[in-house]
Amino acid sequence: MGHEESWREYISVMHIAIGSDHAGYRYKEMFKQHLAKLGHTVTDFGTDSEASVDYPLFCRPPAEMVARGEADRGIVLGGSGNGEAIVANRVRGIRCIIAWNIESARFGRAHNDANMLSIGERMVSEYDAIEILDTWLTTPFDGGRHQRRIEEIDALPA
Repeated sequence: MGHEESWREYISVMHIAIGSDHAGYRYKEMFKQHLAKLGHTVTDFGTDSEASVDYPLFCRPPAEMVARGEADRGIVLGGSGNGEAIVANRVRGIRCIIAWNIESARFGRAHNDANMLSIGERMVSEYDAIEILDTWLTTPFDGGRHQRRIEEIDALPA
């Protein structure tokens, strides 16, 4: 049984919006293939090559799609994942985490109900990136005291 098949039984099918700059392009393409194998629908906002581009143009649209409820979750990718997460988090209702290992992805979902994921292609290996993605996809939100904190975040002025 391949890696994708071993995760299939744990992941409910979602619509995922994705975008990257040039430095995250390879992982974006890798993620799209992985997500398709798992049965997810993916809307790709680009970029379409490793030619240099400005990440805000490609990372804001996935966040807006998630915020409007047109996608269940979103993913942004770049060299470090930092700027991409900043752009996504400018959109009201988005909780984008930067994940650099499985635990950061797990806590981001369990405690922060992260509806977007940012990964830096220069920061993690391909294998780890897929493990991070799968952890983020499958970890449920814990709710409870964490729900109260999400509500406090949402109540803050934009």
